[in-house]
Amino acid sequence: MTDAPPNPQLASARSNQRVATIVVAVAVAMVGAAYAAVPLYAAFCKATGYGGTTQVARVAPAARGARTLSVSFDANVAPGLDWTFEPESPTIALRTGATATVYFRVHNRGASETAAVAVFNVAPENSGAWFDKVSCFCFSEQHLGPNETAELPVVFFLDPRLEQDHTMNDVAAITLSYTLFAANDAAKPVALAPQAGGAPPRL
Repeated sequence: MTDAPPNPQLASARSNQRVATIVVAVAVAMVGAAYAAVPLYAAFCKATGYGGTTQVARVAPAARGARTLSVSFDANVAPGLDWTFEPESPTIALRTGATATVYFRVHNRGASETAAVAVFNVAPENSGAWFDKVSCFCFSEQHLGPNETAELPVVFFLDPRLEQDHTMNDVAAITLSYTLFAANDAAKPVALAPQAGGAPPRL
């Protein structure tokens, strides 16, 4: 009894099926990795301050530090949102460990109720690890009726441990930047970064 000659078409079909299975498996793995990367990246930014991401704190430190830094505030409105947005105090001097409360004034210039969310970052980026927010309007969606004005507070402090971070030795000023987006358009991960030599243009 002789063995049947190999069928080239059958062998090719089986090979193609294996390749297709591998491709599908790789594609599924890549999609899963992409979804997993988003929360992992967000957690990394929150833990390290990477990209100017600020920290969240429940209470202020028990003791103050020795350094005083200048903290400036930058407010922007993205296209598609008919609001005005500005800090009531453009700059403050803040000692490390001391808690500050700064208000931002918002006004809906439209004829109907609209909602917005704020995205934010701090510059320089390495200061994000030491910029702690106790309370911030950026943690929730903001609603304003037609022609309504509101004052939105942010409560924060500069962690005194920044004084042991050698990358902060030459940092004398920090800028907290916000950008307001219409609630259904808030897709950007951080606020518009201030331009070198001045504040970014108002959109």
